Amino acid sequence: MSAPLSAPLSSQDLFARLAELGIETRTVEHPPLFTVEDSQALRGDIPGGHTKNLFLKDKKGNLFLVVVEEEARVDLKSLHGPLGAASRLSFGSAELLEEVLGVKPGAVTAFGPVNDTQGRVTVVLDAELMAHAEINCHPLVNTATTTIRSDDLLRFLRATGHEPRVMAVPRRSEAADEA
Repeated sequence: MSAPLSAPLSSQDLFARLAELGIETRTVEHPPLFTVEDSQALRGDIPGGHTKNLFLKDKKGNLFLVVVEEEARVDLKSLHGPLGAASRLSFGSAELLEEVLGVKPGAVTAFGPVNDTQGRVTVVLDAELMAHAEINCHPLVNTATTTIRSDDLLRFLRATGHEPRVMAVPRRSEAADEA
């Protein structure tokens, strides 16, 4: 394991770590993607579940990486309850994101905890997403998409020292969207 506050891993470092664990992945390079809409338009036809990643914090500074399917409309007003957070959640700053997960906004990924050597982040994987046999994530940059089997993603996260919580992430209702 790298020492705390070391330089964040590169995509190549990530692929080496995955290979060390015997985890097979497929990676497709593409133009930079910053939003789900960009991703859907530019990534091509990559099978499997595609992720949306929320880097969140509560008022006590507890950090959460919530990974859901790209189309999921997460109910941020109620998410703190099932997570056991100290308060409602807000988005972590770009600076905090880079400090803890070693990635820039637009490249937030389920692979990010590999850079959280101090174990500051709680990883939450949506049960609906995990129902896919394969999951697609950015490999620490938003210029590629890496496909990994869902059980291998769990194994990878555990190898980083993060025990992922798989749960049904609350969704916003259609009525709330219209209000």
